[in-house]
Amino acid sequence: MLITFETKAYANITMFGDIAKKLIKYMGHSGTVPGAMLAEDLPKALERLRSCVQSEMVNEQINEQEGGQDKSENYVSIDKRAKPLIELLEAAIEQKVDVMWDQS
Repeated sequence: MLITFETKAYANITMFGDIAKKLIKYMGHSGTVPGAMLAEDLPKALERLRSCVQSEMVNEQINEQEGGQDKSENYVSIDKRAKPLIELLEAAIEQKVDVMWDQS
């Protein structure tokens, strides 16, 4: 499944469903698809998303240092996966518009 994020302030972004749902939950939403967030809720959602991504990155670094999982050469970190969504949210906040997502 693919999920596409839409807002009037930025180009649409499509992600694999599992990572998209994870990021939606990080924003403080239930993770339902389709879904939306109002413009006034976006600053808090962006703050939560950044905090959760940072936390996950720290956990990955700790796990790596302790000899945890080996990452394949195709591994993409959560911060790189979240970057397009963070940029979309920043644009939506700047223009004070809502963000919606749905299966594509």
